[in-house]
Order: sequence, then C-alpha cells, then structure tokens
Amino acid sequence: MEQQFQKLKDYLSMDTEISFEEFEAYYKDVIGYLQQNYQEMDQPALIKARYITSIVAANAYDRARRKGPQHKKYRKMAEKCEFWSEAIKYRLLKEGLREAQLEEAEQKLSEAV
Repeated sequence: MEQQFQKLKDYLSMDTEISFEEFEAYYKDVIGYLQQNYQEMDQPALIKARYITSIVAANAYDRARRKGPQHKKYRKMAEKCEFWSEAIKYRLLKEGLREAQLEEAEQKLSEAV
C-alpha cells in the first residue's frame, strides 16, 4: 500500500487532472493489490488503503457527475472503491479500533499529503 499511497500523494499535489487512462490504471492497481493482499494486511496498511479508496471514490464520483464518455465507468469505480472503504472500516472496527482512532489516523495521513 505504500507505493499506492506515494502515487496518491503525487496526484493530490498536481495542478492538472490526470487522464481517464491513468486514473483507471491507478484504480486497477489499488483494487488488484487489495484483492491479492487484503487478508494479510496489517492495521497501518488497512488505514492507508481506506484513505486511498475513499479519495479515489470521491474523485471518481466527481468525474462521473460530468456526464462525459466514461461517466458510467467512473461511477462503477467509485462504487467499488466505496465498497472497499466500508469493508476495510468494518474489519478495523471489528478488530478493536474505535471510530475516533480511525478518523484520527486518516487525518494524520491527510496532513502527510
């Protein structure tokens, strides 16, 4: 998740918007990583994954609202990222993390960006 987090930091510091192809490639990288490694991920990696999926979902929803040629694809990406974000949150809470702790950890990640 560290590689994906570093790439997200780069994207968030950009002044221009990335292309659909680059957005889709990043999305597929994140989802692919989660599908292969989710069960073995530790708490810090899960918190980063939740942060990443939340940001990607928000951006995909924003792009889907524009009604461009890929708006349906963006909506599906947003929904899948939102699903992962909620699944990660559920797992972290089930493992004993409190919601306030999760919010604080995500705030620290946001400040690091």
